[in-house]
Amino acid sequence: MANKILQEGQSYTFRSYFEMPYEADEILAEFGYELRRSRLSLPTVTIVLERLSELKQRLEETLVLISLSNEAARREALVFPVLLEVARFCQCQIRIEYPLTVNDWLKGNLDYLLRRNGDLLVIEAKNADLARGFTQLAVELIALAQAESKTLLYGAVTIGDTWRFGCLDSQSHQITQDLTLYRVPDDLEQLTQILIGLIQPPLSESITDLP
Repeated sequence: MANKILQEGQSYTFRSYFEMPYEADEILAEFGYELRRSRLSLPTVTIVLERLSELKQRLEETLVLISLSNEAARREALVFPVLLEVARFCQCQIRIEYPLTVNDWLKGNLDYLLRRNGDLLVIEAKNADLARGFTQLAVELIALAQAESKTLLYGAVTIGDTWRFGCLDSQSHQITQDLTLYRVPDDLEQLTQILIGLIQPPLSESITDLP
């Protein structure tokens, strides 16, 4: 049944989809998308980040010393430091709380948007509930695909110490939720390799950190 969740004349923000009690596949079906759960073969690079060990130590100290009981704390203490290191390496822009409006059903702010030479990566940071956070991320990817006329887009939802990736294919109208979870700080090296690979496709087998 069409529009069984979203109602004509009503306005919904990206946050609205996080708060809805419906399953992700039901919400995405409203936009003509199918949800698929599978292991994604994510682009990655082999890199040597000189400051990665320092970053890992800072994140470990953060988990011990700082109470991460709210979303703002997790974003500032755990998420942004990782994205800043990726952006520094890739020399890409980070947009924070990036406003995006496509229509009354697709509007709001993207927590983080990384942009480099036409490549885009969306990061949605939450305090808890990766499942509903992924629903919000998926809707944000749908909005961004329409706004930027993109066929393939990647994004990730994170609660700071745990990350999950997703991929949108606008041609097949399918969004894939990766089955793999990446833990911080334990999987930090693999996580940063993927983030860099998504925003900066590898030019060679090995890339050395910038001075």
